[in-house]
Amino acid sequence: MIRKHSATLHGHRTSFSLEEPFWQELKAIADYRQIALAQLIAEIDDGRPADSNLSSALRVYVLTWIKASKT
Repeated sequence: MIRKHSATLHGHRTSFSLEEPFWQELKAIADYRQIALAQLIAEIDDGRPADSNLSSALRVYVLTWIKASKT
């Protein structure tokens, strides 16, 4: 199920939609890296292409992280 989430990035509120497994993985990655979840989301937001949306960028980040951890 997709749920709406929101975060403050660089002083501005933004919202995005994510399935619960992606949301849980993002939180786990932030915990592993010992950074705030909002900081992780801001990093992903800063690095995404201008023509992509934040929800997609978050999903791709999680997928990339999981694939890299298997090697």
